[in-house]
Amino acid sequence: MITNSDLVEEFLSHLQHSKRYSAHTLQAYKRDLQRYIAGLEQVCAEADAKDIQKFISRLHHKQLTAKSIQRNLSAVRSFYEYLLKRKIISVNPARLVSAPKAKRNLPKVLDADKASQLLDLADSNDDRTISDQAILELFYGSGLRLSEVVNLRIADLDLNQGFVNVLGKGNKRRLVPLGRHCVKALKRWLNVHPNPLADSWLLPGRGTKPLSPRTIQSRIKRVAQRQLGEDSLHPHMLRHSFATHMLESSGDLRAVQELLGHADIATTQIYTHLDFQHLAKVYDNAHPRARNTEPRE
Repeated sequence: MITNSDLVEEFLSHLQHSKRYSAHTLQAYKRDLQRYIAGLEQVCAEADAKDIQKFISRLHHKQLTAKSIQRNLSAVRSFYEYLLKRKIISVNPARLVSAPKAKRNLPKVLDADKASQLLDLADSNDDRTISDQAILELFYGSGLRLSEVVNLRIADLDLNQGFVNVLGKGNKRRLVPLGRHCVKALKRWLNVHPNPLADSWLLPGRGTKPLSPRTIQSRIKRVAQRQLGEDSLHPHMLRHSFATHMLESSGDLRAVQELLGHADIATTQIYTHLDFQHLAKVYDNAHPRARNTEPRE
C-alpha cells in the first residue's frame, strides 16, 4: 500500500524532473509537506478541508508567521493538485482553506542619487575594487538575483551585443540587457580575471567553486560603508532599486517583469506601490492642498 511519504516523494520527483525546481525549493517543499503529513491520522488522499485547517491551526500554535503559514499551505495545495491530476483524488481540499493575510512590507530601495554615489568608485587598478564595481553593476544595472550572479560563467556574457544569459528560478534562462556602465565594468574585470576562459566562473572563489553568496554580501556591505557611510545594503536592495527606477522611468510593468524574471506579474506589481509612494511623497511636499495633512503610511 502506498504511504503518505511515498506520495510526497513522487510529488518531489515530479517537481525536480518535470518542473525542474531548484534543490533549495525542493527542500522547502519537502520540509513543509513532511510537517503536514506528520500530523495526519489517515492517508493524505482521504483528508478533507477540516484536516488541512487543523494543520493551519497547529502552525498558528507554533507561532509561525503568516508568511510561513502561507508558504506551507501553498505547498499542500500544490501537492493536492498533483494528486488531482493523477486522479488519486477527485477534489483538491486545500482550495477550500484560506491562509492568514500577511502584512506585505514594501522593499527598501536606494534613490537614484544614492545609487550613483554607491557606484562612483574611484578609478583603481586594484583587482578587488574592479571586481566590486562589476558586481554592483550586475545587481543595480541589470537587476540580477544573488544566486544568478553567483552562477554566472564568462561564456554567459555577450559584451559586444550587451547581454547576459541568466539561469533564473526554475532553471529558466532569460537574456538580460547590460548597460554601458555595466559592460565597461565587466570588460575591466575580465582584463584582470585570474582565469578568463569561457567556462570559468565570472566571479571565482576558492578552488573550483564560484564566489560564495555570503562573500558577495559582505563585500557589498563594505563598499556601502565606504561610499554611503552605512552597511545595511544587500544585493536584493539593489535589485529592488533597479526595478523601481526602471518602472519610474518607463511605466512598463511587463518589461520590468521580463527583466526580473518573474513568472507572475503579481510579484512585479509591488513596484507599482513603491512608485505610487514616491509620487504621493512628491505631492505631499509640493501641492498647496496637501500641506499640513497627516503623513501617509
